[in-house]
Amino acid sequence: MRNLRLLASSAFLLISFVFNYQAQADPLPVSRITFHAQSVARDMAFNLILPAGYENSGKRYPVLYLLHGRGSDLESWPDMGVPEYASEYELIVVMPDAGSSWYVNWPVSYGGEKNGWEDYIMKDLIGYVDGHYRTVASREGRAIDGFSMGGYGALLLGFLHPDMFCSINSHSGALRWMDRLRAHLKGEAVDPLIVRPEREAEYQAAAKANHSLKGRTPRGRMVTSLEACDAIDPFHMILTVPKNQLPDIRIDCGMNENLFEYSRKFAELLMEHKIPFTYAQAPGGHNADNWSVAVEHSMAHQYAVLMKQLGGELPEYSAETKYNNP
Repeated sequence: MRNLRLLASSAFLLISFVFNYQAQADPLPVSRITFHAQSVARDMAFNLILPAGYENSGKRYPVLYLLHGRGSDLESWPDMGVPEYASEYELIVVMPDAGSSWYVNWPVSYGGEKNGWEDYIMKDLIGYVDGHYRTVASREGRAIDGFSMGGYGALLLGFLHPDMFCSINSHSGALRWMDRLRAHLKGEAVDPLIVRPEREAEYQAAAKANHSLKGRTPRGRMVTSLEACDAIDPFHMILTVPKNQLPDIRIDCGMNENLFEYSRKFAELLMEHKIPFTYAQAPGGHNADNWSVAVEHSMAHQYAVLMKQLGGELPEYSAETKYNNP
């Protein structure tokens, strides 16, 4: 009853809807870019979509970063229709690969690996994109989104770096992950970082087929204490960021997946603390069929937020502006 009263009395938007796929415009081309990322000491790849007319325009464009889930890779988003959806907007879309890193700087690494995955996104990747493309290289020009592990990653990076993104979206965010890590640290459960044998071949096949990243799961420890879990748990992090510094927040989840209750609990936490957000739930499971339609809705939402931040129009390129990217 408490949950029902919270939902009924909230002044914030709680939407339940059914996704309907509709025909899209012709898809934009997707380019594969590879560069060396110092934070992880690897050659990393990302997929890139440039807006129609980019080559002949003198404009700077906002950027949407899309983070994949555990066991997925940078090809997940193109397979879910992002090139078609992006054709509707003046927007650069970046889809990086990050293995099964959880987008966290790992405090312990084995075998000589370097696993600064938060830094890889925030420093290496964003730095490369801003340095090579005509982006709006500021908070007003960046949004981040993700599904499953990537949905967790979008919330994590958005709350750790609220000065870098004006919009966060999470599809089916893996918000129970910290509870699984805590249970292992307490000796109550097996290590959730261990990939089940039946999935290892799948992960390695994806790595071999799609990119140069060797191994999908970093070798090391993602956290070493319960306190460390709190520091990267969105349920704790959201309460540490001043409300006037928070990006726009949107979350959605399928009603038939085992993460649904965690998404509802997170929404209730935001309502209890009077933190503005948009929430959506729909029939569907933890799969690409659900996310492929969810991202169509979220991209429209995040583009609207970006354009509002930019005053409704894209800035013209000028070497004299505060942005020094090309």
